[in-house]
Amino acid sequence: MNRSSTLPAQLRLFLGRFWPHPLAVARKQMLLASLGAGIGLAITSLFSHWLLGEVNLWFVAPMGASAVLLFGVPNSPLAQPWSVVGGNVLCALVGVTVGQWIAMPALACGVAAALAIVLMFKLRCLHPPGGAVALTAVIGGPAIHQLGYGYVLTPILLNSLSLALLAIVFNNLAGRRYPHPLAASEAKPAPVVVNVSITRADLHEALLAGELLDIDEDDLQEVLQHAEQIARRRQQQSGPERRAA
Repeated sequence: MNRSSTLPAQLRLFLGRFWPHPLAVARKQMLLASLGAGIGLAITSLFSHWLLGEVNLWFVAPMGASAVLLFGVPNSPLAQPWSVVGGNVLCALVGVTVGQWIAMPALACGVAAALAIVLMFKLRCLHPPGGAVALTAVIGGPAIHQLGYGYVLTPILLNSLSLALLAIVFNNLAGRRYPHPLAASEAKPAPVVVNVSITRADLHEALLAGELLDIDEDDLQEVLQHAEQIARRRQQQSGPERRAA
């Protein structure tokens, strides 16, 4: 096949990925996400204003991104309470420390972001708005710099805890399971039966082979196909072992 003849088709396929696909979300969930984020941010902002005596946009702005995750996609690994509180606090610590040690703002921003991401992965609290928290500590201006490590406690820890607690209350009142992961003592979903049984371990291994995803239908189908291949290999490997035994 002529390679040049496939380029227009490949280009069309590539450009087609930029077209926004419809979100698989009910109108009720859209309403709950909007209502929850609005209520959560309003209460958090009022609480900060009452405690700190003023409203500073630097205090509240990164929490807006956290609210989208907490109320818009509360089943996401990025939106769990430990991710929100741990991620934001960790990033604040990194941002303040790097800002004090590196005088050049551009370099400090890069180092703070890199360290924050690595540490969030290591401590299982990956939370994208934490990047804004770290950068705010570096380039937030004199008011933020004067706070020093106090920035970690107020407003970051205060706002993160308030927003996470409100998300726990709101999401559970709305009938959502939050925090989303099942506890070790809870009954796990039954294995998916196709031609072979796909266990939770198979799905875990398949997910580890790819990127961290907020999964849509296409992603989930690809993961299930990969998990099926893993399950088949496991079944084939266990066959000779059972015969040898």
